[in-house]
Amino acid sequence: MTNLLQRAPQAWRDIGGLDTAEEIVHQPALWRELATHLAAEKSRIAAFLGDTLSNPQQRVILTGAGSSAYVGEIIADEINAAWPCQVRALSTTSLLTHPALYLERTAPTLVVSFARSGNSPESTAAVQLVRDLVPSARFLNITCNADGELAVQGAGDAQTFNLMMPAASCDRGFAMTSSFTCMLLAALCVLDPDFQPERLDTLAALGERALADWQAPVAELAAQRVSRVVYLGSGPLEALAKEAALKILELTAGSVLAMANSALGFRHGPKAALNAETLVVLFRSADPLSRRYEHDLLLELQRDQVAGRCLTVGAGADITIDAPAWPDAWLAPLWLLMAQQYALHQSALLQLRPDNPFAGGTVNRVVQGVTIYRHDEF
Repeated sequence: MTNLLQRAPQAWRDIGGLDTAEEIVHQPALWRELATHLAAEKSRIAAFLGDTLSNPQQRVILTGAGSSAYVGEIIADEINAAWPCQVRALSTTSLLTHPALYLERTAPTLVVSFARSGNSPESTAAVQLVRDLVPSARFLNITCNADGELAVQGAGDAQTFNLMMPAASCDRGFAMTSSFTCMLLAALCVLDPDFQPERLDTLAALGERALADWQAPVAELAAQRVSRVVYLGSGPLEALAKEAALKILELTAGSVLAMANSALGFRHGPKAALNAETLVVLFRSADPLSRRYEHDLLLELQRDQVAGRCLTVGAGADITIDAPAWPDAWLAPLWLLMAQQYALHQSALLQLRPDNPFAGGTVNRVVQGVTIYRHDEF
């Protein structure tokens, strides 16, 4: 029987984790499918964007909630550095509560929304809010669900472009995995000045190799119980650390506490969280300057011997793969493969059901219970 992340598929099915396991493993195949789709859509995307990104007055807001917000955080600085326009990552959860801080009625604005289902209350409410407050705004929806409210709401609207991800990226499992990496790579491709979907074929081959090489050591690592996990990363990889920490929180239903920080910021208080039951994972940057700072922190953690274990993932790390010298944002999906697997195995270790760790429904795959208030009532 075919092995799937160190277990037979039936074994994953028996413990309620088959969907998540399959969705982690099929990511490289989806990246290839995405590359083909983006190449076919290139002219339509270019026509929609026009010279938007070349305008220094243009505001580009990368938005989403939870994992979808972290997509924007990973890529924002990369895109901002590449264009004259003003690019910022801003969660829908902040945009809805404090619109006056972020929106200007007359400013040319492009909202790039990331959404797995497109049915979260904040997703559609944030778009409507911007429509109300910035009448000339335009919208690029990067979503995995053609039937979701976000995509349906934008269909047929000349000011909206729905960029659909491969259908299989709309994860069935609780935690976002393939949806996250597909939306991240799609945004990097379409917002990059060189528009390079062919990079995804290279990443897919690297991802397949990483999944094959890493599954045994990651499963062995995850077989050890921990009470806390700290993910660290510099620059764009700090947002990757946030996503990795969220994965362990979600899939262990909060039984394993997790936090994220930058390599330099960790010393400024958060380091107090370390104890003998803590795993520290540092995502190593490809940038030489960042790596010097990261190396100093690693030496300090080794001297302190407070954390139970420290390891590195990324360029030239403990868990690594021979990857091109690309910016960190482009390599982030590769390094995330480690964190996704680790969270899945920790969930199984705790005898939870990874595809739905919250049997009582206190936390849901699509957020529920959010009341949207009209901005003009206050």
